[in-house]
Amino acid sequence: MWKGGCAVILNAADIMTKKVLTVHPQDQVHRVAKLLSDRGISAAPVCDDDGRPVGMISEGDLLKPFRTEHALKRSWWLNVLAEGVDLAPEFVDYLRMDHRTASDLMTTPVVTATEDATVPELANLMAEHRIKRVPIVRGGKLVGVVSRADVVRALAREPDKVLESI
Repeated sequence: MWKGGCAVILNAADIMTKKVLTVHPQDQVHRVAKLLSDRGISAAPVCDDDGRPVGMISEGDLLKPFRTEHALKRSWWLNVLAEGVDLAPEFVDYLRMDHRTASDLMTTPVVTATEDATVPELANLMAEHRIKRVPIVRGGKLVGVVSRADVVRALAREPDKVLESI
């Protein structure tokens, strides 16, 4: 497809979500869970004070402390306590996990792209890094997010503008 002598190709700026929920690295996990739940989304970029993405936090990341390996550790510690053994420093640290922050559970490094990344480039990034969304940056600062659903919608609505760039 041509417009004004050049091909019209969809890029990140055309399909990204611009109003993005972000969380701060020091936000407590219970706050992150509430934000994701209230917004009906499954993940959010974790951004520093300057608006630069430093990680991503997803529902899967929030579930990490509840996996089997942690349950077994918890069970072992409870048995130790039941036998009247003094509290070990490791157990005290474990109890403090209730105060985890986004930076404790977020996935790093964060894979980003710029606004001019084409839809196929974004799809390739997602496939290569096995991620479901890509934060879009301008000058290193977050300006949007492209999800797999955004890529699929673009392909469904305007296949010529997507496939033209392949």
